[in-house]
Amino acid sequence: MEGKGLLEQNLATLDVRNLTSLTPEVISRQATINIGTIGHVSHGKSTLVYAISGVKTQMHSLERIRNITIKLGYANAKIYKCSCPEPECYKATGSDQNDCTLCEKCNELRQLVRHVSFVDCPGHDILMATMINGAAVMDAALLLVAGNESCPQPQTSEHIAALEIMNLDKILIIQNKVDLIPTVEEAKAHYEQIKNYITRTKAAASPIIPISAQLRFNINFVLKYICSLPLPVRDFLSSPRLIIIRSFDVNKPGQEIETLSGGVAGGSILKGVLKIGDEVEIRPGIINKTSAGATVCSPIRSRIVSLYAEKNPLQYAVPGGLVGVGLKVDPSLTRQDFLVGHVLGLPGELPQIFIELEICVYLLRRLLGVKSDAGRSRSDKIPKLKKDECLMVNVGSTSSGGRVLGVKTAKAKIELTKPVCCHIGEKVALSRRVDKHWRLIGWGDITNGQTLQV
Repeated sequence: MEGKGLLEQNLATLDVRNLTSLTPEVISRQATINIGTIGHVSHGKSTLVYAISGVKTQMHSLERIRNITIKLGYANAKIYKCSCPEPECYKATGSDQNDCTLCEKCNELRQLVRHVSFVDCPGHDILMATMINGAAVMDAALLLVAGNESCPQPQTSEHIAALEIMNLDKILIIQNKVDLIPTVEEAKAHYEQIKNYITRTKAAASPIIPISAQLRFNINFVLKYICSLPLPVRDFLSSPRLIIIRSFDVNKPGQEIETLSGGVAGGSILKGVLKIGDEVEIRPGIINKTSAGATVCSPIRSRIVSLYAEKNPLQYAVPGGLVGVGLKVDPSLTRQDFLVGHVLGLPGELPQIFIELEICVYLLRRLLGVKSDAGRSRSDKIPKLKKDECLMVNVGSTSSGGRVLGVKTAKAKIELTKPVCCHIGEKVALSRRVDKHWRLIGWGDITNGQTLQV
């Protein structure tokens, strides 16, 4: 479906040296900043995204039945500004709308000032790895805290710790569900509770905005904050690299062979520009074991046949918002998120594939996100890593099991259950099995490792 009144992109006249995140033909069709929605389960993350973008991120049948987010959701929105007083001057629409719309109040054209992608993360404790995968592509985050529950709830603490690990400091605190707070005094007390909590975190200087996402109350204040965020510095000139956070097969059951479409990879470009017609490589690709038990990888080679930012077709895609890359590849290789955690780029230009990592380890002081038998949040001291213990390791958008091969002071060597495409210096998040769930215990910086030949 072609967007209405969008500016045309032309590959024949494209000069990547002239591109910016605010180039009209870029921002017209594609989001250029990724904003995560994080927080405890049922605190209104998906509802807020819907209030701003008009898109329901819970697309899978199980998510709709249970009314929770299970997989990473995503939605794009355009934010406009007119001559009305602030914050009434801000308005958001879907991504495929015209770049200029008429304000009914001041009777002047609204100007497009931001085009954003929302990465909607699950809040349930058993889906912490999915949230960390989403954090890998975030430029900023909205932390939602429900006004009808005390602060912090277990995953409130765990999510904000994950942002600190990813070194993300652009955070807006949303006091949601204020319509469910009985009195003004209780609302103020809850506000102070949030304020006291964040003073101990990296979000200490973050503003707190009371809203009701369900009633769309104070949403324009959230839009004002988003528009105040400086656009991240982007690298348009390097070889492109896209981190994959979703992949799927768009073909319907029983579709004729002649009309089959190739697989689709969805993610965010970290650097460079992808164009229709580019030959690309996906790493690690197809992973197998030899008869001797050794892991071997066969990177996938393909060609880009289409690019989309939600409903908007693109001729080229730049770093920033989430895009869908249509590939000339067997769709069975992309169905059911098979390629999540893989990296896409030009052949021969991607990082190496590691099966063992050597990292500098930094453990959290206390265990987060665990409730005691009495229902209160528990705070346990985290024991040091031990040889042969099993961990969950998050690298970029990849989740892999890991076995500790050795520990020496603040360094550890970890054998991965599946290979990852990454580079020296990249951050990893570490989780340990506690009370039958994976809990965030710390992070590390990759210093070395064992690579696989491809």
